[in-house]
Amino acid sequence: MQATKPNASKQYPVPAVGVCCWRGDEILLIRRGREPRKGEWSIPGGKVDRGESLLDACARELLEETGVTADIGNLIAVYEIIVPDFHYVLIDYKAKWLSGQPVAADDADEARFVNAEEALRLVSRDDLRDVIKKSYSMIP
Repeated sequence: MQATKPNASKQYPVPAVGVCCWRGDEILLIRRGREPRKGEWSIPGGKVDRGESLLDACARELLEETGVTADIGNLIAVYEIIVPDFHYVLIDYKAKWLSGQPVAADDADEARFVNAEEALRLVSRDDLRDVIKKSYSMIP
């Protein structure tokens, strides 16, 4: 009988990035197409690949999910989501839009720029609303 490897994502926290991408006074949001939090509005982001820098992960996830490129800027916040099925360490960055019109792809069902007020209405999670507020206060 062959020994099976335990699922590492079940044993250890998974690092993930999020991107608050601003185009002027509008932020890019996605509606999640997969679990966790399927159907909820969020910022683009996802798991960091082995050997990938956090900033590279931000740029890759943003492009994969929305077709948008951005200048990845300052760290906004680090927080955790711990529930029975997963444990993510979320590392969120502010970004300035460079090019591309949002098109939902990868695990996003919808992608669009919205003003800050609408973003705070669409996003249901307090932790994510706080990240959006913090990133908005960082806009020069």
